[in-house]
Amino acid sequence: MPRWIVALSLGALVFYTDDYVIAGVLPEIATDLAVSEGTAGQLVTVFSVTVALAAPVAAIAAAHVRRRTLLTAAAAVFTLANALAATATGFEALLVLRVVAALAAAAATPALFSLAAQLAPPERIGRYVAAVAFGVTGAIALGVPAGTWIGGALSWRATFMTMAIAGALITTGFATQLPGRTNSSPALSLRSQLTILLRPAISLGLAANVTLMLGSMMLLTYLAPFTAALSTADISARGALFAFSGVAGMVGIWAGGIATDKWGPVRTLAAGIGVFILTVVVLAALWTVRPVPVLALLPVVALQGAAAFWTSPAIQARLHQLAGPVSAQALAMNTSGTYLGAALGGVVGGLAIDTSGPGPLPVIAGAAGLVALVLLLLTARGHAPEPGRTRADHRSHR
Repeated sequence: MPRWIVALSLGALVFYTDDYVIAGVLPEIATDLAVSEGTAGQLVTVFSVTVALAAPVAAIAAAHVRRRTLLTAAAAVFTLANALAATATGFEALLVLRVVAALAAAAATPALFSLAAQLAPPERIGRYVAAVAFGVTGAIALGVPAGTWIGGALSWRATFMTMAIAGALITTGFATQLPGRTNSSPALSLRSQLTILLRPAISLGLAANVTLMLGSMMLLTYLAPFTAALSTADISARGALFAFSGVAGMVGIWAGGIATDKWGPVRTLAAGIGVFILTVVVLAALWTVRPVPVLALLPVVALQGAAAFWTSPAIQARLHQLAGPVSAQALAMNTSGTYLGAALGGVVGGLAIDTSGPGPLPVIAGAAGLVALVLLLLTARGHAPEPGRTRADHRSHR
């Protein structure tokens, strides 16, 4: 694959790690800044809410800005915000800096996927999108465990400084490796864009993504306190669980890209959601016989990670195919929905932990998965182009 795909994938790795990395060091941040773990978890929530609200606005406002310029500028702002977060002395200041970093991510993350889908050969959109989404699972496999271990060995401040260094590297990568020019989407009125985006096949698919992300990201955000209560896992064991989940997710996301190109998005999504529901049922059962050995959790967490991230290429490819001239806006809405789901997961999970402990989390996640599956089946009534037969708004990079 071309070097620009590598740059986009690494960019996704860094931007998504910045959201998830907080999950690995929540107990340490809570202790240092004298807040509850549920309150500390809202650092994930505010990041997610900001991206959810800002991503569609950024996609429309920056529709005719060169992708290289947009991504480079966003990465530079992201770098500065993380460098300052490493020096924050209070929870409120850290919260504000999370908002700044999230605004940069809001401008960048939809552009990562839209550029990959735009330049991909039509019959390989799933795999090219999966290559970029690899960075998302890499955030779990590499970024979050690294942040967790750095936080344990040094401090959570060192975790943020590491993110600032990574941000500086991707800023350079975007400036030097991305295509300088790409074709713009046709200029459409806001009403015309909304007419396309509100089609049932698109809107219900976006709603399914929100509910699925609520369940899966809630478990990810509070995996540390959940596993600590379930198996008395220490910080090193938590890092290993995050790593196993992420590695499995990387396998799942690539397999999901291949499945999307071969089976089509709907069948791929149904398979992934079904397996996700199965894993949370197992976690709920294990809670009733706690404590359980950490080793017993590894295969369950790994399968859950694979199932959750298997769906990403199918979601992205389906939206790109269905939305046509507003593909970038649809993918921005999907990014918004992903972060909105993560935000809702943070709120719901935090309330559950503060009121009833972490035990109800798998039950809530399973209910969210079932809702997502029902919505997906409703979207199947809308016609989706067959894999490899997409009417190309594909642009070859010259």
